[in-house]
Amino acid sequence: MRNEPLFFKPIFKDRIWGGTQLTSFHYNIPSETTGECWAFSAHPNGQSVVKNGQYEGVTLGELWEKHRDLFGNIAGDRFPLLTKILDANQDLSVQVHPNDEYARIHENGELGKTECWYIIDCEEGAEIIYGHHAQTKEELICMIEKGEWDQLLRRVKIKPGDFFFVPSGTIHAIGAGTIILETQQNSDTTYRVFDFNRKDAEGNLRELHIEKSIEVTETPSSHTEVSPETKQIDGVEITTYVECPYFTVQKWSLSDTATLTQEKPFTLVSVIDGEGELVHKGKTYSFRKGDHFLLPNEFGEFSLKGNADLIASYL
Repeated sequence: MRNEPLFFKPIFKDRIWGGTQLTSFHYNIPSETTGECWAFSAHPNGQSVVKNGQYEGVTLGELWEKHRDLFGNIAGDRFPLLTKILDANQDLSVQVHPNDEYARIHENGELGKTECWYIIDCEEGAEIIYGHHAQTKEELICMIEKGEWDQLLRRVKIKPGDFFFVPSGTIHAIGAGTIILETQQNSDTTYRVFDFNRKDAEGNLRELHIEKSIEVTETPSSHTEVSPETKQIDGVEITTYVECPYFTVQKWSLSDTATLTQEKPFTLVSVIDGEGELVHKGKTYSFRKGDHFLLPNEFGEFSLKGNADLIASYL
C-alpha cells in the first residue's frame, strides 16, 4: 500500500562509548551506555520494524524481500541504506571501513561502508578525527607501529549543523560529547586502528584490525569538502549536502507549510528536531523529534506542516 508513510521502530545498541542522550529523542533506551539508534536497518545484526498500517510488525528486510514494489522494484540483494543516530558520550575508536570490493572478498560478501554525518549537537570544543597526515603507506605503517597518534591523526573542530562525507578508506572517529545522524551503506564492518588503550567490561583491550586497516586506508588522505546547495519550497528550506553513487542526503528545515512530491524509488526521513504533520491524500500523520518514516515508491504529492528539522535520504 503506497498511500501511507511507514513509520519505523528503531533498535538500540549498547556501546562502551555510549550514554543517555538518546532519551532526548523520546526513546526508552535499554542502558546508560546506549550508543546507537538504528532507525532504518535491514541488516542481519538488527532490523527496524514497521509500527503502523498494514505492514505493522514487519521488518524492513522483509519488506525489501517480499514487497519490492514499495521501493520501485530496484535491483539489489539487500536494502542499500542504514540510518543511525549516535550518542558519543566518550570518544569512538579510530577506525576505517573497506570499500565494496574488499568487503565482498574479506567479509563474506558484506558491503563496503561509505557514510556521512550530520552533527545534530555537540559540546563546545568537540572534535572529530577525519583523515590522517601520512603521505605514503610506509609512513602510515611506521606511525601506527610507533603509536604516533597525535602526529598521524587529523583533528577537526565541529559545531551543530556541520556535515561530513566519509568515503570508505577514510580514517575517522567521532569525538566525545557529540550526537550525529549517520547515513551509510548497509554494512556493519569496522576496522579499529586505535582505541585509546580502552578496556571492555571484562578488563580486556578491545580487538584491533591493524593489517586490514592499513590495506584499506586511502594514502595520502583526501578530504572531501561538502558544498551544500539550498533551495526554498514554500515553508521548507531544502539543503542538499551530498549526492554520491550510494545515497543523496538532504536537510529539510520546515518553518510553515510546504507541498513536496516523492518521486524517488523511496525516501527515508528522520525527524531530528521539532514536530509537525504530514498530510497525504486527505490523511494526517503527526511526527516529532525521534520519529523515522519511509515514503514509498509512487507516494506522490504530500504536504508538511509545522516547525521541524528533518534529514532525508534516497538513492
